[in-house]
Amino acid sequence: MLVGGVLLATAMGCGDTGRRTSPGGAPGNNNPAVSASPRPPSNTRPPGIGSRIWQKVPTGTRQLVVVYGDDRDSADSLAVLYEKRGTTWARAGSWPAHNGRMGWTTDHELDDERSPVGAFSLTDAGGTLTDPGSKLRYWYDDNAYNSMLEEGEEHEHDFDYVIAVNYNRLRGVAPWDWTRPDGVERGGGIWLHLDHGDGTSACVTLPETGMKTLLRTLDPARHPVVVMGDRERLRA
Repeated sequence: MLVGGVLLATAMGCGDTGRRTSPGGAPGNNNPAVSASPRPPSNTRPPGIGSRIWQKVPTGTRQLVVVYGDDRDSADSLAVLYEKRGTTWARAGSWPAHNGRMGWTTDHELDDERSPVGAFSLTDAGGTLTDPGSKLRYWYDDNAYNSMLEEGEEHEHDFDYVIAVNYNRLRGVAPWDWTRPDGVERGGGIWLHLDHGDGTSACVTLPETGMKTLLRTLDPARHPVVVMGDRERLRA
């Protein structure tokens, strides 16, 4: 597409393999949840989370969505919501989930069909349906999301509700904003969204009950973060 005489790369949703072109969003490193003062090692952390990835969770985080991938080449996973209560993390919900159809990667690239392993903040949400009571800022636009849907009846509700994962995007903008601070080749457009029964281009998908629960529970004041990856690397 030509804009101001400059040829722009086609940018897509859900791991950059949607069906729309548009400019859009991401922060300047591939792990925007990392803070200047990372959390020190702790014995009070959710199960299956090792010290290496725990160091990437900011100290102020009081809500975590942990996506446990079955293995590094699997599209099957489990999403669990944890909330900090005192000094412990309490499980507040869990749902079957799917991730990139090729599995997981620590070096995500455009169209590799793998979800990035890491810890990423969650600040912006939206969907083709009106706000169900989201505590995160909610960007409703049925045309913007519908233009990114893959063909097929099984995908028609994929973007009813989405939560943008802050991987290679700007915070505080609509999920469909396609600015890529780390470059288009590093991928982006990675969301939590409704499940369609199998693997994705790079997003993580949950059933509708899970998405509604996350939207109504994740609170910006509690600095929610998603920690995601295959179980082996999450334990490292």
